[in-house]
Amino acid sequence: MPRHAPSTRLITHEVFNQPPDFAGRNLFTSDPVLSHWALREGGDWVGAPLAALGAELGREEVLAAGEEANRYPPELIVFDRYGRRIDEVRFHPSYHRLMDLAMEHRIHSIAWAEERPGAHVAHAALLALFSEVEQGTMCPISMTYASVPALRHQPEVAAQWVPKIVGGRYDAPLRPIAEKRGVTIGMAMTEKQGGSDVRANTTRAFRDGEAWRLVGHKWFCSAPMCDAFLTLAQTEAGLSCLLVPRIRPDGERNSLHVMRLKDKLGNKSNASSEIEYHDTHAVLLGEEGRGVSTIIEMVHHTRLDTIAGTIGIMRMALAQAHHHVANRRAFQKTLIDQPAMRAVVADLALEYEAAVALTLRVARAFSGTDEHERAFARLSVAVAKYWLTKRNPNFVYECMECHGGAGYVEESPLPRLFRESPLNAIWEGSGNVIALDILRTLHREPAAREAFAAEVMAARGQSAVLDAAMDDLFGLLKRVPAEADARRVAEHMALVLQGALLVQGAPAAVAQAFIATRLGAEGGRSFGVLPAAADVAAILARVAA
Repeated sequence: MPRHAPSTRLITHEVFNQPPDFAGRNLFTSDPVLSHWALREGGDWVGAPLAALGAELGREEVLAAGEEANRYPPELIVFDRYGRRIDEVRFHPSYHRLMDLAMEHRIHSIAWAEERPGAHVAHAALLALFSEVEQGTMCPISMTYASVPALRHQPEVAAQWVPKIVGGRYDAPLRPIAEKRGVTIGMAMTEKQGGSDVRANTTRAFRDGEAWRLVGHKWFCSAPMCDAFLTLAQTEAGLSCLLVPRIRPDGERNSLHVMRLKDKLGNKSNASSEIEYHDTHAVLLGEEGRGVSTIIEMVHHTRLDTIAGTIGIMRMALAQAHHHVANRRAFQKTLIDQPAMRAVVADLALEYEAAVALTLRVARAFSGTDEHERAFARLSVAVAKYWLTKRNPNFVYECMECHGGAGYVEESPLPRLFRESPLNAIWEGSGNVIALDILRTLHREPAAREAFAAEVMAARGQSAVLDAAMDDLFGLLKRVPAEADARRVAEHMALVLQGALLVQGAPAAVAQAFIATRLGAEGGRSFGVLPAAADVAAILARVAA
């Protein structure tokens, strides 16, 4: 309760029938679904770091920092007052506070610091939790996490940079790496003429002794105040991956010029930019001419974070909706006791639990040590990214509608969540790119196809509807599907996998209702259409502890 509560007795009327403040809860322990699946997939040890972060994130001042970091977006300062070029982005203090909190809780490094099963589950669940409060800061956090396997392609480079990531703390000022407590790493791949077709890149790299010089542009470079960036450029051997530090080895600023910041729909706290390389110092990562295979390691791990961030957005939207309808009355009943509203929130709860189950099972595969798990990770992360990020905008909208007009005004967190909701479907490969990636993996990697089939078949015999959906899917996959069928294949794979995971790990009420509505044609085309047999009370019990 704030020290000075808002006035409710006004001259013209009294304000009542409003929900209490949302703040003052542990965002992890109050979420039965995330708690269940995180411990199931990651092991009991992940509970302590998740509960510690959840307690911090539920505080009123941290929730307010998430709002402020987006209300006061970053500003690009190209020159100082004397005309010297600095190419710096200045952020609201709340942004720095959130970055410090994220790195203090090791979201960027726990997967590499904890050499035990479930480490990537811990990372994904931590990132999901943080995304409930603020999403833009998770871009540099995610890229820093994902940079480690790519940096390790060049051992002498990794020896300098990886120790500043693993165990590193947030250290915002721009200075040489040796003087920093920790670093963040970004990525700059796409160009104006190519977009996702990075092989069309025109940026050139020229040898400069043991290093390289870059000349070219990048159409998207998020978080340009990172300490270094993985980038792609053409050498004589072909497209290559290089690391571009903000500070050169001689201690001078590198000639990485920030041309402008993007004015985006959402994700306002994160400074996405356009940059140019003007004889910019860089070092090679991996084999010259094989840049895509080097940087794809980073892309692979950031794709995990697109789905982790998605379930964070879904959870906050659902938690806000449930909080509202559980504390507001209409037509002589609390909203959550109205049958139509109960059906909507229960259907949203099904969608959220299926998304969490899929995300954290994929995250567990990232910790796999055998080829079976690694193959499953390569395919399942694309399947999950395609489907979950597609479902997110309509999910958030439905949560917004639960509030009525109060959810549509900017004082509510719902508009920010709604603006954020399409982003993860676009970053790291939009829908068609991901769906076609799935087809290519099915065609070129029999091990991935077999790993996916084994995962699904583990649930065989537990639901006649699910078994029939499996048969349909495997019939479809007996041949290589046409490109025009890519989205249908991706969707079918995601739903069958979600159903298989739920019948093995979720309460029966959740699994049965999900399968009936998503695979058995008993659902609707919008949320809130459930079969008469659905145990709505049991499903709603999974929304809040």
